[in-house]
Amino acid sequence: MIVGVDEAGRGPLAGPVVAAAVLLCEGGIAGLDDSKKLSAKRRGELEIEIKARCRWGVGEASVEEIDRINILQATFLAMTRAVEALGFEPAAVLVDGNRLPRWRYTATAVIGGDAIHPCISAASIVAKEHRDRYMTRMAREFPAFGWERNMGYGTAHHLAALRQHGPTPLHRTSFAPVAQLHLV
Repeated sequence: MIVGVDEAGRGPLAGPVVAAAVLLCEGGIAGLDDSKKLSAKRRGELEIEIKARCRWGVGEASVEEIDRINILQATFLAMTRAVEALGFEPAAVLVDGNRLPRWRYTATAVIGGDAIHPCISAASIVAKEHRDRYMTRMAREFPAFGWERNMGYGTAHHLAALRQHGPTPLHRTSFAPVAQLHLV
């Protein structure tokens, strides 16, 4: 009953932060690794297998929550929602990173955990795929920003579009490149 937790989307200028929690299935899943080290195609294949064979939950913190409570606290909120979405009380939780939410669960922060613990790798994959799908959908609504390619990160193209068109409701106004537009 050891659950892995990871997040996607702490650094982007736009969109929610997403966390996933995964309890690996009996026998595990071959090929798990840090989601950033896998091709998009392989991540997608693994996500399908994880969701079909394992217990998993996803939690989000909205842009409004990020701006109101800060990105770290919003990440902890998304992680808490992901664990709660599992629908059971885990014996222990392994979290990728160096900080933990204040939980009633026994938990350990593991730096680089998404490359060490398969349950965290699985959570990394589910969180990234979930958030990437969301940003790709939002790119159709806000095509100028190139979110289908940059997933909301502050690329040169995204920053140029931000200067030209201004922020959308999905932009994090507490993040410097967006906040600075209000000073111009």
